[in-house]
Amino acid sequence: MNTRAHPIRVVIVDDHQIFRAGLRSDLGAELDVCAEAATVDEAVAAITDAAPDVVLLDVHLPGGAGGGGAEVIRSLTGVIDPARTRFLALSVSDAADDVVSVIRAGARGYLTKASTGAEVTEAVVRVTAGDAVFSPRLAGFVLDAFGAGIGETAAVDDELDRLSAREQEVMRMIARGYAYKEVAAELFLSVKTVETHVSKVLRKLQLSNRHELTAWALSRRLL
Repeated sequence: MNTRAHPIRVVIVDDHQIFRAGLRSDLGAELDVCAEAATVDEAVAAITDAAPDVVLLDVHLPGGAGGGGAEVIRSLTGVIDPARTRFLALSVSDAADDVVSVIRAGARGYLTKASTGAEVTEAVVRVTAGDAVFSPRLAGFVLDAFGAGIGETAAVDDELDRLSAREQEVMRMIARGYAYKEVAAELFLSVKTVETHVSKVLRKLQLSNRHELTAWALSRRLL
């Protein structure tokens, strides 16, 4: 839930006007769409002018040098404050190359367009709070972006030994981008119990948020 005094300012970047209009109407009241753009060049100008909290960014865009969403992010390096404006990819594509390229460019998450307006709204709130958010089934591609090979076995270290078996299950799902309610449904727990497990995991690992947890798990090839 967004506890900010003011709505989260969002720029929607997508070359399909109908999709932009539909997404805009489906987003929650806690978000304020302050600008839209359809091309790489329009996106760079709109984001520079609006300085939004979050950019909902399609991966494939016309214009620029042909680099799409990743080019938009790279073009704004040094122009905007990355702690002030975060990028959340929102694309019809679930191809590994697309996921990897935009994450390496600096996006803080990646959702497919199969996501509902409520799911996108929740993701924007979480990204604003500093979390990394991914459609759950894209976790393997995120591993590639961090240079970890699929199927590699993680070494059990002292940090992992601090977690109970249940906490390890919860940790892996949260690190992959699952929402608390999805973890609760999968593991037959209450949302409150999941929240308690996450708090314990973060405390035991001396981490501050889900973004740090995702990075921690990826670096140890635990996903």
